Formats: sequence, C-alpha cells, structure tokens
Amino acid sequence: MPIQPKSEFLRVMIARGYMADCTDIEALDEALIEGTVTAYIGYDATAASLHVGHLLNIMMLRWWQKTGNRPITLMGGGTTKIGDPSFRESERPLLSPAQIDANIEGMQRVFGRYLDYGQGTTDAVMVNNAEWLDGLKYLDFLRDIGRHFSVNRMLSFESVKSRLDREQSLSFLEFNYMILQAYDFTELYRRYGCRLQMGGSDQWGNIVNGIDLGRRVEEAELWGLTSPLLTTSDGRKMGKSAGGAVWLSAEMLSPYEFWQFWRNTTDADVGRFLKLYTELPVEECERLGALQGAEINEAKVRLANEVTALLHGPEAAARAEATAREVFEQGGAGADLPTLALTAEELGEGITLAQLFVRSGLAKSGKDAKRLIAEGGARVNDAPAEDAGKLVGAEMLAAPLKLTAGRKRHALVVLG
Repeated sequence: MPIQPKSEFLRVMIARGYMADCTDIEALDEALIEGTVTAYIGYDATAASLHVGHLLNIMMLRWWQKTGNRPITLMGGGTTKIGDPSFRESERPLLSPAQIDANIEGMQRVFGRYLDYGQGTTDAVMVNNAEWLDGLKYLDFLRDIGRHFSVNRMLSFESVKSRLDREQSLSFLEFNYMILQAYDFTELYRRYGCRLQMGGSDQWGNIVNGIDLGRRVEEAELWGLTSPLLTTSDGRKMGKSAGGAVWLSAEMLSPYEFWQFWRNTTDADVGRFLKLYTELPVEECERLGALQGAEINEAKVRLANEVTALLHGPEAAARAEATAREVFEQGGAGADLPTLALTAEELGEGITLAQLFVRSGLAKSGKDAKRLIAEGGARVNDAPAEDAGKLVGAEMLAAPLKLTAGRKRHALVVLG
C-alpha cells in the first residue's frame, strides 16, 4: 500500500481511517487518476431501515462521489431471498417478496440523504440484483458460472469455515450466496462498467470471489476495497445501544435518540468517529478528539450535530441539541423527546408503570422494566420510580409524563 496515493479518494480513505485492505491499490490509484470509476456496495434488505452499522460504508460511497466518481447502491432484492451466511451462527429467517420490497423502499429514503442520484457522469445509481437473479435458469447458471467455483476454496473462507468448525448447519441455499454475490459484480461490470466493490472486511472472501469470476468470464480487471469492522473502545459492536439497533430511519428511531447515541460516545472514540462519520477536516477531528475533561463533552455535541445534520438535516440536529440541553442542564421535559401518545380508551382503568417503560421503548420487556425500577434506574418526572405495578391513569397525564431510564434515556407519555 503506497503511503502517499495520488488519487484524492484513496488519500481520504487512508487519512480518515476507512481502509482495511485493497486487492491492488496501485492499479486502482492509477485508474482513479485517469478518470471517473464506478464502484458499488451491496445491501441486503433484511430490515425496514439501514442502521448505524451501515453508516461507515455509506460514508465511503459519499466520499467516492465527492471525489468525482460514480457510486452504485446495489439493493439485494434477489440475494435477500437467501441471506448472507457470513459469520452467522444460524440461517436467517426467509422473507417474503413483499417484505423484501417494503424493506428496500424504506432503505432507499436513507441513501437519498447521502448521495445524489441522477443521470450524470458521477450521479449515483440504485440497482436491484433481482433484475438478473430472479430470471436465472438454474442449469445454465451452473454450467456458465458455477463451474468457475472450487468447493474446496469456498470451504476455506473464514466466514464459512467458522460455521462448520462450530458444527453449526450451513444449508445448501446459504452456500449458494457467495456464488450469487460474485455474479453481481460481473453483471454490474457488464451493465455499468463497475470495476470496484467495497464492503466491510467480513466481505473480503465474497469480494475476491467476484473479482476472480469477472476475470474468468469477462477478462475484466476488477478491484476490491474493504473497511475495518468497527468496535467501540470498550469492545462493543458499533451500532448497538442499550435500546437495540440504532436505525437510520426517523420512523424507527427519532432524530433526538439518534443525536443522543452520538452524544454518548466514549471519550476515546470521539476523534476516530469524527473522521469516519463527519466531513470536518482531519486536523479539526484530531483537535476535538484530543480535548480533555469537560471540553470533550462539547466535542461530543459537535459530533452528534454533524452526524445528525447529514442524516436528518441541520434543523433536526439543532432541535435535538436544544432538547438535550433543556433535559440535562435545565431539568425540563424537552418537547422533542421521543413521545408515546395514549388514548383514553387505551388507558382504560390504568396502565402499569412497567408497561409504560416497555411501550415507550425504554425497556425491552416487562421483566426488564421491573428490574430497572427495582434497581433504582427508573424515574418519573425526575423522581425515583418505586412501584412497577403502579397504575397510571388519565388524571396523571393531564400534563406530559417524563420517563427516564438510567441517566441518559428519556421519553414522554401524553394523552393523545
């Protein structure tokens, strides 16, 4: 890997910490200098929204476009019908075509916040691999594509080997996934002249398969580039919070909760996350990340504002910061907090406090809520919650009821 690549994109990738590996960085560097290159990242439609775990690679596509190249977002309408087995302990639940289509629609809205789609030379293109996978004739595919794959080699990939070593079942359906993903690269080369696939480092084997297939079938010179699999400095998987996945859709996670996730970043991660998830200059990211004591908290606010503004817009970021300051510094309720609206009919003769914590998203289950209350981690209107079975009726919701779990997670309950 050259220490000083000539192309702007690779300089950004290295300086900001996006790069783990590249198959032939010198050749890719030369191609980027010569003109516009097309690259893709694939996204299977396993949920109704992308989450924070996807955000690093979305930012790579954004930088790809900002440095004068064309990105493709490949939606896995076909491959989702199988599911990527990489490093999983069991087979994914199979989704119906209708579920997959609905998930793709939800994911598309997020991409529009980061990429410019259109017909121009560097405009992003959104493609669904169901276009070619759904119509494949099985015997023709085996003869034309399958013959290029060695089962011995496929079994040696760590993503498959780790599953087999644990004596966990790997279905024939899942085993086909890596062949279909490799075929995606060949089809994108044929249709769009795509020459680079990017992805997380857990996709290295799949990417190399695609490069090899393109060389065999089309005599194409293709490349792969992977990003590191991120964990936080305390060892947690990036994108997980106490409340579950950190979704990028405002319908599944409010802008305030998204903002708060970034505000709660561990001190040691601030500088690194500023480089990866914002467009602030590297020098400014390093300066903010080096702050100590109370000053690091303002750096976290800057991180939260910058990341939230990219996804939800500057106004949503400003509202989230104002709500946080009201809640934490002034002891207020914060009108922009996640809100649970209950009708009088839903309330009936009352809902228990434990149920309210579950329905507001502050607890995963009734058992979790009861434990939270018993251990002193729950508050109602900033006063300790002591009775998980206490009934909350319409009279208690004459004004918004503020619920708090731990120190930093809040929600409002109102009478709708």
